[in-house]
Amino acid sequence: MHSRLHDFLNPDSIAVIGASNNPTKRGCRAITTLLAEGYPGRIFPINPREQKIQGLACYADILTIPESIDLALICTPAQTLPAVMESCGRKDVKGAVILAVGFGETGEDGQQLQNETITIAQRYGVRVIGPNTSGIFNTHHACNLVGFENIPSGPLGILSQSGNMALSLVTEAQQHGDIGFSTYIGVGNEADIAFHEYLDYFADDENTRALVIYLEGLKQGREFLDVARKVTRTMPVVLYKSGRTQAGQTAAKSHTGTLAGDYVVSTGVMRQAGITVVERSDQILAIAKTLVLLPAPESKHVAVLADGGGHGVIAADALVEHGMKLPPLSADSREQLAALLPSNAALGNPVDVAGATDANPALFTECARIILNDPGIDSLLMVGLFGGYQLRFSKTLAEAESTTAVDLAKLVAECGKPLIVQSLYAAQHPQALAVLRQSGVPVYSSVETAVHSMAALADYGIVRRRNSELPVQQSITLSPQIAELIVACRAENRCALLETEARTLLQDGDISVPTALFVTNKEELSHAAEFENTVLAMKLVSPDILHKSDAGGVRLNLQGRDDMMYAFDDIIRNANEYHPGADIRGVLLTPMVAPGAEVILGVIRDPCYGLVCMFGLGGVFVEVLNDVVFRSLPLTAADAIEMLEEIKGHKLLQGVRGLGSIDRQALVDLMLRLSALCMAHPEIAEVDLNPVMVYPDGYAIVDARMILSDTNV
Repeated sequence: MHSRLHDFLNPDSIAVIGASNNPTKRGCRAITTLLAEGYPGRIFPINPREQKIQGLACYADILTIPESIDLALICTPAQTLPAVMESCGRKDVKGAVILAVGFGETGEDGQQLQNETITIAQRYGVRVIGPNTSGIFNTHHACNLVGFENIPSGPLGILSQSGNMALSLVTEAQQHGDIGFSTYIGVGNEADIAFHEYLDYFADDENTRALVIYLEGLKQGREFLDVARKVTRTMPVVLYKSGRTQAGQTAAKSHTGTLAGDYVVSTGVMRQAGITVVERSDQILAIAKTLVLLPAPESKHVAVLADGGGHGVIAADALVEHGMKLPPLSADSREQLAALLPSNAALGNPVDVAGATDANPALFTECARIILNDPGIDSLLMVGLFGGYQLRFSKTLAEAESTTAVDLAKLVAECGKPLIVQSLYAAQHPQALAVLRQSGVPVYSSVETAVHSMAALADYGIVRRRNSELPVQQSITLSPQIAELIVACRAENRCALLETEARTLLQDGDISVPTALFVTNKEELSHAAEFENTVLAMKLVSPDILHKSDAGGVRLNLQGRDDMMYAFDDIIRNANEYHPGADIRGVLLTPMVAPGAEVILGVIRDPCYGLVCMFGLGGVFVEVLNDVVFRSLPLTAADAIEMLEEIKGHKLLQGVRGLGSIDRQALVDLMLRLSALCMAHPEIAEVDLNPVMVYPDGYAIVDARMILSDTNV
């Protein structure tokens, strides 16, 4: 079953509204390109001032065309669009591409014009691409409405908020000649068709095997993630997210009229959904090409085959830095390699042939076969001079290199394991490397690009397998007590829960919190006998003062009744000075917790992606290092484990201040329970557990804050 967008993205008829005989106009260039590239459908130019355009009969209005129209390419100025769209709707056009600028990306007046246009389109069921788009192309249908020349046809789709980024990818592919494109869609302002609808289209398109996305911002982020999680099970999606800095986010807003979400949040939830996020624009095509050409490995166990020690070491370092594993080869593999290579060859991992291939490139195939057949190796990176021996040593080696290239490509098919080749001579396009590329083996000139591509392939295999499994979610029963608590907060016109209330909510979610006693006055301290022999912390409880430390509302290491009495007076006095007239409910007494690994765990309601979980190093580290990662809710156990391993300071959790490794299972369980709690109570907009002390056995939540949404969800 085809996507609802299929018919007009594979149109049998196109009306060009604003067609022209002026070659500088898009209405002329579009028709020229369609005719030159052999578009098989019918083309209908529309211009009331022309009789014919490029030999085609011209119509004064779309309503006068005697046939049905699948797609309208609208080349007229922004102010004409409401009337043009009315005509398209009355003609029952299936889809329209609006090229004009001057809509939502320009401000309030433009947004009003955009809304008016889209309202008319929706009234008639016309789906709109744009406005403010560079257009579309479909190479398999010879439908080029962008005007790029000599677009190589192939299996990669492009979905982009920048026409120049699409042109950059096309130009790069033209230079290498080993990959091509199926359909390109310039999203523009995303005024009608949303990103997730385009994802559905590409997933259903028989000519697309992988998708490249250039993204500045999303309007329906949650829907995008839900669709992406399904799509990436069968089709790789490679995404470059701009707007990493404040300057980039400002530029994105003026460019597309969308608000680029926080970069760290976006990349975290995108990876969770199975999307391959690329951080360098010059590696987008390389990684997409690798994902579409090669099978994903079963693990991150990779071997390096080098014809020089330097490149082997560089590759090994880069692979480890990207999370790959270089296990030693089996004794049997080393024995077979020793029989082929000179005594000074390195037979570990990396394998260095020590010059043996200089006169006999065919040895590469034999070595690669041995390595790929090793049960402990799931992928192979070949680095060095291959393809350039004919240039470096002798032209007589050209045939041997080309034959070796054919054999290497066959080996990949036989073993079902990926091979990537890095060559110093890749930019010179020798015949052997051309053979590899044409046979579906990626070739790169940069070790770093080759390594990044290999790591992305391994990550995709892991994520695809993870997302193919149905997640088992924690479930909780909603408590009437909690519903009453939330109603009481609303009745007081406050969104911030008191810490006592936050603790109650956590306990309702079966989340362990330390013992505590809430007291409202000094007299009640006399009832705290059970705490008299315990070292305590005392914290202010006030709906008007959320940041207790700022107000002098926290006292630590209290011991005995005198300490408690003095601390109570001190806290109340400080609070009144900090916020005269504040509503002070009392103080909370809790035992001081033992030192441990400090982490922060929280949930925020992101304006784009909905409920999102945050995890990172807590205490002072969260302010200084900002070492946090994000995933959308609900979490799975695999999501939680990935978050623990993804923070830069993950090694600090393996043993801090003389303590042993943390209780990872307890922390994962806490993360899952918090996820379930927030999913069960959509009124919760924010949770901040900081710090959480994690021990070799269990954890202790030191402080808890919760914020409700402004309105009932």
